Amino acid sequence: MTNVFFSPRAYCKIILHAAKYPHCAINGLLLGKQKNKDGRADLYIEDAIPLFHICLHVSPMAEIALTLVDQLAASKGLILAGYYLANENINDLSTDRPAHRIADKIAENFNSALLVVVDNREVTLGMGSSPLRISQSVEGKWKPKDKANIIYEDDIAYTDAMYSLLKAEEYRNLIDFDNHLDNIALDWQNQKLNKIIDEAVDKHT
Repeated sequence: MTNVFFSPRAYCKIILHAAKYPHCAINGLLLGKQKNKDGRADLYIEDAIPLFHICLHVSPMAEIALTLVDQLAASKGLILAGYYLANENINDLSTDRPAHRIADKIAENFNSALLVVVDNREVTLGMGSSPLRISQSVEGKWKPKDKANIIYEDDIAYTDAMYSLLKAEEYRNLIDFDNHLDNIALDWQNQKLNKIIDEAVDKHT
């Protein structure tokens, strides 16, 4: 069974996006690369790009975002490897049709793509485990990924780094495409936040 690795940067940005808008549904894209190891193709998720928290499935905006993120991924030698979302209702772990449409489109170009749902009930300051519920595209169908095959690098899901980022309210520094469209001077690539996350991880590992 192939493994999926989440970098601290990717994991933290998903959680911080959900934490910034606890009253809204949110979504975003995952960037990664495949590496062949011991005869299997493991997937490494290197980064997450926050998309929307207002109108998640406005097609023209989503198309523009997908194109820009695809270009960014190519410039970094990465691929568009998945889609993440958190629903507005705290108990809702479903994926609606528009979400599936975007995820399926990603899977058309990358057949091992991920579909990640954030379990809002588990996003807390003292998280003892990851709130990410992960499915992977297998032969054109979304199948839940066994937790044993999901690895969080630097144990980011269980460390003080995530706690410190939430406690310091660093989610305020997260910029998604909705923020960028309101003010194009805001950096949707989140270079400032990436640095903050990297420093927090270095400090706590």
